[in-house]
Amino acid sequence: MYGYHGKALVVDLTTRTHRWDAIGGDALRNFIGGIGLGTYLLYRYCPPGAEPLGPDNPLLFVGSPLVGTRLTTSSKFAVLTKSPLTGFIADSLSSSHLATELKKCCGDALIIVGAAAGPTLLRIEGDALEPDRITVKFEDASDLAGLGAAAKEATVKERLGDTRYRVACIGPAGEAQVKFASISNDGGRQAGRCGLGAVMGSKNLLAVALRGHLPVEVAQPDAVRNYGKDLSRRSLGAATEKYRNLGTMANVAVFNRLGTLPTRNFRESTFEGAEQVSGEELHRSHLQRNAGCANCTIGCERILVSRDKGNGKGKGSVRMEYESLFALGPLCGVSDPDVVIRAAAICDDLGMDTISAGATLAWAMECYEQGLLTDADTGGVELRFGNGDALLKTLEDMGHRRGIGNLLAEGSRAAASVVGHGSKAWAMQVKGLEMPGYEPRSLKTMALGLATTPRGACHNRSSAYEADFSDRVDRLSVDETRGRITADSEDFEAVLDSLIWCKFLRKAFHDFYEESAQVYSMVTGWELTAEDLRRCGERISNLKKLFNIREGWTRADDTLPPRTLEEPLPTGVAAGVGLSRDDLDFMIAGYYGARGWTGDGLIPESKLAELALTESALGRQVAANGQTRFR
Repeated sequence: MYGYHGKALVVDLTTRTHRWDAIGGDALRNFIGGIGLGTYLLYRYCPPGAEPLGPDNPLLFVGSPLVGTRLTTSSKFAVLTKSPLTGFIADSLSSSHLATELKKCCGDALIIVGAAAGPTLLRIEGDALEPDRITVKFEDASDLAGLGAAAKEATVKERLGDTRYRVACIGPAGEAQVKFASISNDGGRQAGRCGLGAVMGSKNLLAVALRGHLPVEVAQPDAVRNYGKDLSRRSLGAATEKYRNLGTMANVAVFNRLGTLPTRNFRESTFEGAEQVSGEELHRSHLQRNAGCANCTIGCERILVSRDKGNGKGKGSVRMEYESLFALGPLCGVSDPDVVIRAAAICDDLGMDTISAGATLAWAMECYEQGLLTDADTGGVELRFGNGDALLKTLEDMGHRRGIGNLLAEGSRAAASVVGHGSKAWAMQVKGLEMPGYEPRSLKTMALGLATTPRGACHNRSSAYEADFSDRVDRLSVDETRGRITADSEDFEAVLDSLIWCKFLRKAFHDFYEESAQVYSMVTGWELTAEDLRRCGERISNLKKLFNIREGWTRADDTLPPRTLEEPLPTGVAAGVGLSRDDLDFMIAGYYGARGWTGDGLIPESKLAELALTESALGRQVAANGQTRFR
């Protein structure tokens, strides 16, 4: 095979064994790789009703056919499991050199099942083309326990004495099974959302070290090389000049001007301190250097450093993206850039998703100001909006599950269920996943995307906001077009996240589906048309939904927080604009119709058959050699 290996390495932490499971060509063509192939494998390997933090819940690291080709932005991998935060599908992406090592030594996926008896380092070395020569070791990791994510990675590499190993690990938050713990890799990059690190921690797996040997081969190396040069050239213009200069931090000022910057737990959509934490100001006063992901020609990362010379953690440099900046700044009413930078550094060291951490803290701040949480609950910390010291202290408590942090480590939905007294109304989450930095009342198409996306409130699995930021629609009103726009955006993102291309690259294509199909054929040698890729996107989106249905999804799960449906915006150019439940239901009905689903959001058997998603089509075949073979 070219671009693929046709197999996955399955590691059982309970029995300390491993095996190779074959993946047939049909599954690879139908689900591509990355998020798509990961969804397929999760559906097959995760038993229905599995407890997210139980040993039966698998943890999957999945590559793609483009990994190792040196095509720009293609060094990415997906991590999937059943989310402890939502109970539904958890899928996240990360960009790093780990992706190439994963493909070299684990084939198309590493599937981790079971749970170790004690703290464990999983060490895998070898060549997926020579499965009998693969080395899988289960090493004691007691010395790693309690270390921050960066220190864990450094300690593992020092122990192994080989810098060619690439490491994925959890921080103290993952060990404590904080429900939104992340998985860190390659010097602080995160597979962040949905609580992947908590699942890794539940398995007593503190780190995974990978080293492969042979390079990845493609079917048409000259064609791939020539196309790659052209795409790299085009990629330089793929992002706007502002993004190239400031990274995604540029969104703060833009969103504030448009009245779509969530502030103080979505109570407002503009922030009076936006200038202090804007991309422009941080770039001027705190920029340490620019950076890029592995094998990237765009380089949108900005490494910032705090000027605060005082005592306390979180003083080191940190990668800063818009979502971290929004969640730890405006959402919590904090306008001190040094505090925001330190807060992001604390989250990275502890191994916590910054969006969920910030949003859960913003919920707690509102509870404190409403008198539902007192000084006795917070240990004397005045957990008010704008209190930077309280933000930093409580983040530490969350990561270690100390005091009030133990409650907040469960996420805003679960914490609101404990506190009660109407606090669920301002728990800003969908399906249990905290909201990203997009105000749904002033971005109506994005509102629909946030409500319907399978993993919960998500800005990465739906690009519906692009319509709102264009002249295609009126972003402050609703109409019958939003369902089709949102469905198409999800399918587009599904293909993007399965090949895997960077989202900033999407504007570099003359025709995304046509070019991506050509690249796929160059890499794998398998012919695939643009229409085939479109159908793959639809198939992947439907299988995500099918997984959720199997795990208990109902129509009531596709909604938005009460605040967004009951309170109009009080500030900004969109002041007075709201989003009614009737308007949201109208758009959801259009979305279900565009998908070909029932009025209750279920997938008819005819649609499953059309997309080859029936149980018989997804079923298992046991090969003569005893391997589990997936079509």
